[in-house]
Amino acid sequence: MRLESDILKISFSTYKISKLYFRKFVEGFLLQYLRRLEVKLISLLMQNHQRLLIIDFGSQVTQLIARRFRELSVYCEIHPFQNVTEEFLKKFKAKAIILSGGPASVIEKKSPKPPKLVFELDIPVLGICYGQQVMMAMLGGNVDKGIGTAEFGRAYVQKTDNEIPLLEGWFDTDQEQVWMSHGDHVSKIAPGFEVFGTSHNAPFAIIANQERKLFAVQFHPEVHHTPNGSKLLENFCKMAGFSRDWTITGYREHAIAKIRDVVGDKQVICGLSGGVDSSVTAVLIHEAIGEQLTCVFVDHGLLRKNEAQEVIKMFRDNYNMSLIHAEEQELFFDKLNGQDDPETKRKIIGGLFIEVFQKYAKDIKDAEFLAQGTLYPDVIESISFDGGPSVTIKSHHNVGGLPEKMGLKLIEPLRELFKDEVRQLGVDLGLPKSFIGRHPFPGPGLAIRCPGEITKEKLNILREADAVFIDQIKKYGLYDEIWQAFVTILPVRTVGVMGDARTYDYACALRAVTSVDGMTADYYPFEHNFLAETATRIINEVTGINRVTYDITSKPPGTIEWE
Repeated sequence: MRLESDILKISFSTYKISKLYFRKFVEGFLLQYLRRLEVKLISLLMQNHQRLLIIDFGSQVTQLIARRFRELSVYCEIHPFQNVTEEFLKKFKAKAIILSGGPASVIEKKSPKPPKLVFELDIPVLGICYGQQVMMAMLGGNVDKGIGTAEFGRAYVQKTDNEIPLLEGWFDTDQEQVWMSHGDHVSKIAPGFEVFGTSHNAPFAIIANQERKLFAVQFHPEVHHTPNGSKLLENFCKMAGFSRDWTITGYREHAIAKIRDVVGDKQVICGLSGGVDSSVTAVLIHEAIGEQLTCVFVDHGLLRKNEAQEVIKMFRDNYNMSLIHAEEQELFFDKLNGQDDPETKRKIIGGLFIEVFQKYAKDIKDAEFLAQGTLYPDVIESISFDGGPSVTIKSHHNVGGLPEKMGLKLIEPLRELFKDEVRQLGVDLGLPKSFIGRHPFPGPGLAIRCPGEITKEKLNILREADAVFIDQIKKYGLYDEIWQAFVTILPVRTVGVMGDARTYDYACALRAVTSVDGMTADYYPFEHNFLAETATRIINEVTGINRVTYDITSKPPGTIEWE
């Protein structure tokens, strides 16, 4: 009888355990099913959006086109020209098409071209720079080498007597400022096209075949330095009949659903720097998968003053995230010792990031994914977007090859966004204004604001000078007007006189730029009294600096950072 009782107890316990595991299995299965259903539904909604197709021919500013249309609430996708086949076009069902700029010459036999079907779909098509030239070359016009006709930088377009809806709101004066960047030029327009605007070296700056809904411009309306360019693109939207219903909230929902679908029940490691990009990435992923996320904050000793403390407090106290503070300053200093080449420094820091993540990833059970706050400007300057033919400008520590070396899969939910879009997403996610509004800070940190060899002494001097500069900007109420501001310590020492003593200390350069997207930038026009006061404060308050300069180089031709 006792044996029978024991058997019953065991059987009942087994039943309860089996029931529990079965329930967990069912719950897990349903959760995964619902997640997959969620991403399918949202993907379906995204597909049902009226879609603009941007065919990328390798321009460094192609993504700016997408950005302008997102500002207009138009859903758009960029695809490299080699992926855009006739079959692709039929499946994509674009409501309009943009042909981007690019570094190639249409005169060359193997120059990139879109399928001829692009011009036969009876939808609006806009060719920009190289896009204009390839349109003309394929439709019966002529393009010549740019001998004496090249234009780079600001130019001015004059209107003709012809009127066109594309130019509504243009030419309130006799001319419009535009941004040119072309060597070759159109020497003869294709049959059926008319001229609507000319410049000094581009007699066919604005052309169109209205009957076929084909439009082309030699300049770049997408860049910040074509002030009225957004209006031209808005007019193109109106002509195409877009309903303009795409929002950053929609992007957020799509990203969250995609993260859940990809990650499942696995763990994610997020590389957290404390800047806007990584912060938004962390909060977005945390909203998607909660406790499955562990953030690793790599403290490489190249951060701004008090940066580490602020980051730790923000994410541990405000978001209750799992956060590992990886204090690896000495590791980075040892490897950077004696290095002065900026690209070498970037690659060393990138390599050490891998080592640090490998070190801490081993202790995180079931970690299969690495999340990074990579943005499109990082990508376009390092590698070509989606396999396109753009030219590498510089490498970024968080772009390319990191997961393969670590054995982790990559999640980059912000990879196709610009900084201002990331900030919009941060607002949508409820991040504090103090974090959303912070100036961009590079992954390699102060290493690339310290040209030449890096030493702890120089970094300490740089931190203090930078803190004074930022304090001055905030004091004058200019912080939100400026895209990015910082101090660079120069690899030169100069003689100075302080009191009755001779000094032999470092010179520094102040850098402050205005920008919208980080792809182009102008220096901020400080008043002289501001610069004088700031220079005086730095020299008086920061031991080790006796000379202050101000950098007035735009981007292009320079970069924002000093390297």
